[in-house]
Amino acid sequence: MLVDHGFVRVFFLNKCRVDKDLWRSAQPSPTHLRKIKAEGFKTILNLRGFRNDATYTLERAACAELKLNLVDFPIRSRSASNKLTMLASIDIWKNLEYPVLMHCKSGADRTGFMATMYLWQHKKVPLRQAMKNHLSLRYGHVRQAKTGVIDFFYEQYLQAEKESGITFRNWVETIYDRDAMDNAFKEKSVSNILIDWLLRRE
Repeated sequence: MLVDHGFVRVFFLNKCRVDKDLWRSAQPSPTHLRKIKAEGFKTILNLRGFRNDATYTLERAACAELKLNLVDFPIRSRSASNKLTMLASIDIWKNLEYPVLMHCKSGADRTGFMATMYLWQHKKVPLRQAMKNHLSLRYGHVRQAKTGVIDFFYEQYLQAEKESGITFRNWVETIYDRDAMDNAFKEKSVSNILIDWLLRRE
């Protein structure tokens, strides 16, 4: 629990509403999951993915006991995700049983990326508005650190759209290059130390 900062989440789950069907949070404990089930949620979308550790084992067992659907969908927060993951992030929303609670470790970065994707691609909210609402310091997201690669990814698409009118799916399929994006992204070292060392972001 100490390594995974579970002691912090006992008091602060960073649980916030995206819309009536989707909420975002940090890693929930079995106690949190019982409350989440009582609130009527049907699905847990785990953005940390499968992991061979106690936190994941407890989450999987609790979801099975509570009859919550557990969907593992790993997203990166400090480097760009691969092309297949980016494409899947567009379509995953069609196959989930709602209401959904999605979580990463701290509820700051990967949940922000996916909340933005959900609102933009699934609910047709303008991308800039979705980014402003969910890639925010209010959730603990620091765009000047390595986790800012999430913002950079969306900004790169917006630039391509402005120049050519290309659709997002087509851009991911034909132009997006994870390695090139990672190499192009620069972060501020002070914020990077805060996020990577002190908070142990994944």
